[in-house]
Amino acid sequence: MAHRASARRFLRRASAVGVALAVIGAALTACTGAPAGSDGDGSAGTVALLLPDAKTARYETFDRPFFEDRIAELGDYRVLYTNADQDAAKQQQQAESALAAGAGVLVLDPVDVGAAVTIVAAANAQGVPVVSYDRLVAGGDIAYYVSFDNEKVGQLQATAFVEALTERGDLSGGILMVNGSPTDSNATRFAEGAHSVIDAAGLRILAEYATPDWSPDKAQEWVTGQISQYGSDIVGVYAANDGTASGAVSALKAANVSPWPVVTGQDAELSAIQRILTGDQYMTVYKAIKPQAELAAEVAVALLHGEEVTAPLEIDGTPTTLLDPVAVTIHDILATVVADGFWTIEDICTPAYREACVTAGLLTE
Repeated sequence: MAHRASARRFLRRASAVGVALAVIGAALTACTGAPAGSDGDGSAGTVALLLPDAKTARYETFDRPFFEDRIAELGDYRVLYTNADQDAAKQQQQAESALAAGAGVLVLDPVDVGAAVTIVAAANAQGVPVVSYDRLVAGGDIAYYVSFDNEKVGQLQATAFVEALTERGDLSGGILMVNGSPTDSNATRFAEGAHSVIDAAGLRILAEYATPDWSPDKAQEWVTGQISQYGSDIVGVYAANDGTASGAVSALKAANVSPWPVVTGQDAELSAIQRILTGDQYMTVYKAIKPQAELAAEVAVALLHGEEVTAPLEIDGTPTTLLDPVAVTIHDILATVVADGFWTIEDICTPAYREACVTAGLLTE
């Protein structure tokens, strides 16, 4: 019954998001009109997509191709793509290069939300609008912001975390909190949302860590040190995303920790879904990246043509769309990531995970 109810909730949310984006997308597509100008290569204009890192699997696997595909559907536009590999100075150089190459719009997912203000200022000085993608730049004149309700992400993670610990009778045990990068404004929102639930539940936080660059290796190193200090007192690890969760799991396995702690995550990476099937990770958060990336593409094209864009809400005066995240445990895999085509059964249930897939009901014998 819980599984079916979760599926119904997900489908209602997905439907609402789909309708909203369809309306926004139709409006933006309709208003593009004739190009305001063309690039020297004959294209209708150039949009730069600047993503922050390759360690988080979603960016290269989903965000970039979804964005580029939607741009191609909208017309003969050129996309200048760069990835900063978690280097703020490198992203600054990439942005300068994109502006010099004639980019008419920057779609920016900043490595460092504070440092990225200089990118926005440089773009604004040239009359180039900036779409803040996934992470909100901490200042400057932003034309549009599209992301997810990031405080809700943390609340979803922590709610599932507390429920699992309650079911196990481990609420009196200690937990570790492996938060995200200190330069990522979203990481702050995740932690705030998580704390609102964890603190209210009275969980005992043994130690807390802001993971530089969202690095799985640094998360693993830190968790290893905490295991040495706290050992069997650790009943759960709140990990802010699936990358840091993978580092935590590696540390726990290397130390042969038993009983196995509850571990959270985020981004619904394939490896995380598989860890959920084997019990190494308890949950993740699925964020429908396709509508996010496609909306960013539609907004970018509208801005390229000098059109005004609007959104359901504003943050600091910036038109903003925040999409709805969804918690995923072993009971929700079929109704979320599989139902939405994010991952297929074939992707998930490789030979190494076939038995776990059968047990979870993803496959029959």
